[in-house]
Amino acid sequence: MTSEKTSPLKLFGTWSSSYTHRVQLALKLKGLEFEYVEEDLSAKSPSLLLYNPVHQKVPVLLHGGRPLAESIVILQYIDETWRESPLMPEDPYERAIVRFWCHFSDDKLAGAVAAVFRTTAEEQKAAVAEVHQNLAVIEGELREGHFKGRRFFGGEKLGLLDVVVGCGSFWLSIFEEVAEVKLIDEESFPLFHGWLRQFEAQEAVKETIPPADRLLEYAREVRHYLVSLSSQVKATSDDSGRVNVDPEEDKDG
Repeated sequence: MTSEKTSPLKLFGTWSSSYTHRVQLALKLKGLEFEYVEEDLSAKSPSLLLYNPVHQKVPVLLHGGRPLAESIVILQYIDETWRESPLMPEDPYERAIVRFWCHFSDDKLAGAVAAVFRTTAEEQKAAVAEVHQNLAVIEGELREGHFKGRRFFGGEKLGLLDVVVGCGSFWLSIFEEVAEVKLIDEESFPLFHGWLRQFEAQEAVKETIPPADRLLEYAREVRHYLVSLSSQVKATSDDSGRVNVDPEEDKDG
């Protein structure tokens, strides 16, 4: 096990991917050194296609030559392999709770936020309302639910759920400016707002999340592209209603 733990780590990702940021942050919180490989998703490398042939997406973590895909799978592997500074609680029930809310974040909150970004007019208003509904659920858990009284979802230190929710939530302010909507405010969601500010203030988070001006420039370009092609996008939606053109479609999730 010792030799396995000291095997080299290589992370394939993209600078703007919140899913890549999850893995980068977890590795930093664990104090692990790793090589980072920036992928161009418009011209995917042979290595990415080799190591993630099923989804062909980032992130992919290579540990001692063995690949792992899907950010939450990678996070749990990291936590189970390097036990120091745990990201998951020991209690099985507590671990199940974390997994539930990770799924909620990816399935409900992230989907609604992405819909805000790629839509306009009435469709966008509906997506904003859905974001608010999902934030209200999390706010309720922070106020009276399972996470009541905690500084972070993981307690006094960042845990796996903080990593998952936080690495997507920094996009909220970016999308607000680019899409000209209001997604989160201190009055409506004071506990979530306070949690997010504390998350963003952590040194490891500052080292992981790209500068806001770079994110804004990228988001404006993507938003313009999506809106300009909105009629074509609707025409190519699949049977489930999922829009095929998505700024995160080539990034785990």
